[in-house]
Amino acid sequence: MRLRGMNTSSSRQGPVWLTSGALAVAVLAVSSSAPLIAFATAPALAVAFWRNGLAAAALTPITLGPRRQELLGVRRNEVLFCVLAGVALAAHFGTWMPSVQLGTVATSAALVATQPVWQGVIAAAQGRHPSPAGWAGIGLAVAGAAWATGADVAVSGQAVLADALALAGGVFAAVYTALGERARVRLSTTTYTWICYGTCGVLLLVVCLVAGVPLAGYNGQTWAAILAIVVGAQLLGHSMFNYALQRTSATTVSVLILLEVPGAALLAWLWLGQTPRSTALPGLALLVAGVAVVVVGGASRSGQADATASLADAADPSSR
Repeated sequence: MRLRGMNTSSSRQGPVWLTSGALAVAVLAVSSSAPLIAFATAPALAVAFWRNGLAAAALTPITLGPRRQELLGVRRNEVLFCVLAGVALAAHFGTWMPSVQLGTVATSAALVATQPVWQGVIAAAQGRHPSPAGWAGIGLAVAGAAWATGADVAVSGQAVLADALALAGGVFAAVYTALGERARVRLSTTTYTWICYGTCGVLLLVVCLVAGVPLAGYNGQTWAAILAIVVGAQLLGHSMFNYALQRTSATTVSVLILLEVPGAALLAWLWLGQTPRSTALPGLALLVAGVAVVVVGGASRSGQADATASLADAADPSSR
């Protein structure tokens, strides 16, 4: 999710309890995503399709209504970057969501949270080198990811595959954000996400049809889980984070988003009975700490309250 700088206008300030409540709801919403994916009995790719397809459908009345003139005035290069961002988002969901069902919620949520680390690497490749603190954070996060993945080597090949998919999901989320930055110079969030979600949904639909992934025939609990993902992580989480961004710094929000990792692990433990592997916990903690250092170090270097953190999302719009 592209997090924009806070609005310091006094007219936009709201009660502290309201902002805190919005952040709490947002963290809970995005934290529920991975446990809901693990709970659903539908194939992960099908859940990914419905997540984006339903979200695009929900945004259609606004895009074709109040935002119609903006949509008609979208430039070719903006459409190109929106579509490319949609491709990257499809790759993100196509790797991360299967990792949740193949491995554990705790490890998958932590590894995909490395998105800001990969964004720092992309920025360095573009000549925008991270600060010393940023590089230190990248080192910590990589060490933590190596620790957690190494712990899974002793578990099973499937666990290692899940880790690799989650890391790939973090990389694709970073690519998605980088492309989104180019697309959103002039476009509103609604128009951008509608094109992006639509592209992502179409690609995932094609993949599901070619691979023979069933898109229907699920039980009521699975449909309820899919709807909860759309309403919670995809729409509500994004809206609440954007509300909070009008009243607090983007760096604060970006760091708070990392609470998704322990939040998802806690929900998976209480609801699904998934106990995080003790051997992986130190690595996961080191990874989250490293990502936090990257976020804070990046904001300090830019000299402004502007940071990028993960999609899921979300409504990334959250990439998770």
